[in-house]
Amino acid sequence: MIENTSIDIFRYEVPEGVSEYHAMLRITNHRLTFEEQVDCLMEAYDQLMQGEMKGAVAVFKRFFVSDAANQANYLQALHAERSDCALSIIEQPPLDGTKIALWVYIQRGVQTKALANGIYEVKHGAYRHLWMAGACNQASNSEYQMRLLFNDYVMQLLENGCCLADNCIRTWIFVQNVDVNYEGVVKARNEVFATQNLTDKTHFIASTGIAGRHANPKVLVQMDAYAVEGIDKEQIHYLYAPTHLNPTYEYGVSFERGTYVDYGDRRQVFISGTASINNKGEIMYPGDIRQQTLRMWENVETLLKEAECTFEHVAHLLVYLRDIADYTIVREMFEERFPNIPKVYLLAPVCRPGWLVEMECMAVKSISDGCYPAF
Repeated sequence: MIENTSIDIFRYEVPEGVSEYHAMLRITNHRLTFEEQVDCLMEAYDQLMQGEMKGAVAVFKRFFVSDAANQANYLQALHAERSDCALSIIEQPPLDGTKIALWVYIQRGVQTKALANGIYEVKHGAYRHLWMAGACNQASNSEYQMRLLFNDYVMQLLENGCCLADNCIRTWIFVQNVDVNYEGVVKARNEVFATQNLTDKTHFIASTGIAGRHANPKVLVQMDAYAVEGIDKEQIHYLYAPTHLNPTYEYGVSFERGTYVDYGDRRQVFISGTASINNKGEIMYPGDIRQQTLRMWENVETLLKEAECTFEHVAHLLVYLRDIADYTIVREMFEERFPNIPKVYLLAPVCRPGWLVEMECMAVKSISDGCYPAF
């Protein structure tokens, strides 16, 4: 591999059909300039795609950067010439002291293309997987920005024969100054969802709402999203873990704790941003980073178990910390328990100040279900 970089890869490979991979690319030399770090990262990425992953394609990339205002334009210009998938750039500084890290989702055996309305299509068999990345606007406040983002996304899905309630599997919502602006995001999402038959009597959508900054300071909210066209309602299942977690609507928000989707050959699991919380909606172990981390793991493990999965099926971890001073402790804990799972640690405050740490993940396991087409 390329000097000054490391790559961790999760592999789900099948002899026929679609193989999928999650790769986490990180810089190991924090003394390099930003452009030098980007050059190393992209050289490692190119080597990966032309070597071990030759014939496969990226379907989604997210760059985590330390200073979007001074870095995003360079990345966007670089990828304008080599755009190969849905691209998200968010200021969530890697906590290892470097300026950039990359999570890339790779598949083999698919056809891809960019659609006219800003959606990136990944097609195989009976399904069209629709990725949307980096959506934003400059409306007057976070509530209006969130409302406009969802309204636009509803129309984008409609143009592709989809709707929010039936086809959207996962969203990521990045909020500048989350302690101030998250309230407006929640209000707008709740109200838009109510118009889309997404209520406490039906279901919501798996999601992470977390601090993240766009290069433009007027952008208060940025969103990535994933939907599937060709899927039946019966293939989508929602995770609750009632022994450990409460329904989110009980404290005024509208997202699912987790979602899994069954295909004919595999189950994909999407765990939302999860923190140290109990089934009454209370923050567990205020001020104690070690105990909050343990409780967070327990909550995620319980959600995975409900989907008949374990951490052995997890493809990647995104770990968010409010306080950079907690990084050493949390990293040691994660590396001891999950040494082989691709992961990145990010500076990104959670939506409630009392939560010191949050994590999200995706998982995949083999199943045999003749009721549905393969992935």
